[in-house]
Amino acid sequence: MSASRFTLHRLWAIVLKEFIQMKRDRVTFGMMVGIPLMQLMLFGFAINSDPKHLPTAIRAADQGPFARTLVAALRTSGYFTLTHEAATEAEARRLLQLGEVQFVINIPEDFSRRLLRGERPSLLIEADATDPSATGPALNAVRAIADHVLDRDLTGPLARLRAKAGPLDLQLHAHYNPENITQYNVVPGLMGVVLTMTMVIITALAITRERERGTMENLLATPVRPFEVMLGKIIPYIVVGYIQMTLILVASYVVFRVPMIGSLPLLYAVSFLFIAANLAMGITFSTLAKNQLQAVQMAFFFFLPSILLSGFMFPFRGMPEWAQWVGSILPNTHYLRIVRGILLKGNGLAEITPELWPLLAFLVVAMAVGVKRYRQTLD
Repeated sequence: MSASRFTLHRLWAIVLKEFIQMKRDRVTFGMMVGIPLMQLMLFGFAINSDPKHLPTAIRAADQGPFARTLVAALRTSGYFTLTHEAATEAEARRLLQLGEVQFVINIPEDFSRRLLRGERPSLLIEADATDPSATGPALNAVRAIADHVLDRDLTGPLARLRAKAGPLDLQLHAHYNPENITQYNVVPGLMGVVLTMTMVIITALAITRERERGTMENLLATPVRPFEVMLGKIIPYIVVGYIQMTLILVASYVVFRVPMIGSLPLLYAVSFLFIAANLAMGITFSTLAKNQLQAVQMAFFFFLPSILLSGFMFPFRGMPEWAQWVGSILPNTHYLRIVRGILLKGNGLAEITPELWPLLAFLVVAMAVGVKRYRQTLD
């Protein structure tokens, strides 16, 4: 009868047992503490849906006082940081295509003359709208600035130029996604997110599963080298990664009507580096983990910043500098720029090369660590 009754003594024994188990499984306990802290830091400090200080190029053919007032007002707004001066339209367009600037401000040579004549001179602002959430707040600020930016200069006899419609003819050109369709930005980005999630988690279970099932001893008895084991485990998942990639591209074109301006063979070719980098990371986790649960936890610990700091969910340039440094280490950040650049901008190999080197470096480091850890596992 006593065994069927609820007792605090037995309850405390079970609770104490669980705490002892947590103490023994330090990786799981670290994840329980580390993941909430990571989420707090990322959402509290790194995530910003209203990015400011966006890199901007200026192509100013008029250096008059009105043009200087306009540039100063845009800079004071906090949304624009002038980082480049473009001498020609082709140079300005190339800066946008490479992603080095978010905006290009074009001031025509007859700006001041037409303004004094009351002809409402044109002010052209071009934006890289592949990520509408990054450019939207800044463009809204430009519209407000254009109506009143010259009020202090248009005084006395010039006060008549303060028309109700504003003294400027503001023209905004959103390149690569003129209608600001969110799917054009999100759907190509999902390719990197899905590949990161599946490749890292699946391969993180590979060697761990071998160890738990007792089949690792069979591998140890064979003359297979560690590097050969890693390649043998990675290659099948590379095929799986390309199948996933193909399905996403087909759905992007058929269902979401995402434009595919660039070369698909080039996209398939450069995706090999990204897929291999994530698989190598998964293999490394599998050599570090003692069981499959730890392997999944490590993979999730890697996946969380990969989705939050890559520019997939939130504007990359809206994050603080330290978060951008962390995001630049992750392969998903560079792969998203490659995918969006090829599909939406029509970038070629020359334009995406700066994003390939970080992927290659990450692959080499992850593979080297994985091979070294696998040798230790053998010992």
